[in-house]
Amino acid sequence: MKKFKSLVLGIIIVWWAAGCAGLSQNPGESSGGAVLRRVAAAGELRVGCTGDMPPLNMLTRDGELIGMEIELAELIADAMGVKPKFVTMPFSELLPALRAGRIDLVISGMTITARRNLEVAFVGPYYISGKAFLTRFKTVAAVKNPGEINTPKTKLAALKGSTSEEFAKNFIPEAFLYATADYPEAVQMVIDGKVDAMLADYPICVISVFRYPDAGLISLISPLTYEPIGIAAPATDPLLINWLQNYLNYLEDTDVLDAMRERWFTRGSWIERLP
Repeated sequence: MKKFKSLVLGIIIVWWAAGCAGLSQNPGESSGGAVLRRVAAAGELRVGCTGDMPPLNMLTRDGELIGMEIELAELIADAMGVKPKFVTMPFSELLPALRAGRIDLVISGMTITARRNLEVAFVGPYYISGKAFLTRFKTVAAVKNPGEINTPKTKLAALKGSTSEEFAKNFIPEAFLYATADYPEAVQMVIDGKVDAMLADYPICVISVFRYPDAGLISLISPLTYEPIGIAAPATDPLLINWLQNYLNYLEDTDVLDAMRERWFTRGSWIERLP
C-alpha cells in the first residue's frame, strides 16, 4: 500500500510539473485564461494580504512576511513557475484591488460569503475558522449567544470591512462598535480597556492570547460561527479558478495543508520573530 501511495504521489507530482511547464509557455491560449497569461508574461503572481493576521500572514520585526498563507502563496507561485509578489494593504481594500486588477489573488484570512461570491470567485476553503471574542472579562469570554451582550453598554472592536464587523452589526446591533484599520489596533484597544472585547476570527483571538501573555487576555474555547477561509480570485478567468481548485485539492490530498496547519497553529516558535 505504501509503495502504491508513493507511486500515485509521484505521478501527481510529475503531472503538476508538466502542467506548470506548459503554463509558462502557453497559459490559457485556447481557454481565455487572461489572468494566467498576464502572470506568466510578468513572471510574478501578485498576492494581496494585510500582513497582520497571525498565524495566517504577518510581518516579522525584520519586515519579512511569514505565515501559513504566505507559505501557501509561495507554493502556488512555484507550481505556476513564477515568483510571488506580496502586496499588503488594509483588509477593506483587498477585494476592490482584486476587482480593479491591481492584484491577482487575495489570500488573507478572507471568509467565503455569498455576498462576496457575487463579485469575485472563491477557491477552497483551505482553513475553517469562526468568530470569537478576545477580552479581559470572563463573563464576555463565556458568551455563547451574542444576544447576551447586546446592550449599549458593550463596546466592541472589529476589523473594518470584515465579516466580524458584519456579524456585530447583525447580531449585536445595540453595542457600540469601533471599526479598526487592522488587528493590532483592535487588540491594543482591548488591552488598554477602551473596548470590552474584539470580535475576530478564532485563530486571531487565540494567537493574541499567546502573544500578550501578561495582558490578561482570554478567548472563547468554541467559535461562535462557521467561517470557511478561501482564496479570492477574479471571476473573469475560469481557467485560473479551475487550476487553483485542482492544486488546492492536490495539497489537501497529499496532506501538505495538514502539515502547514500543524506547523502554524500548534507551534508557537514564530511568535518570537514578531515585533
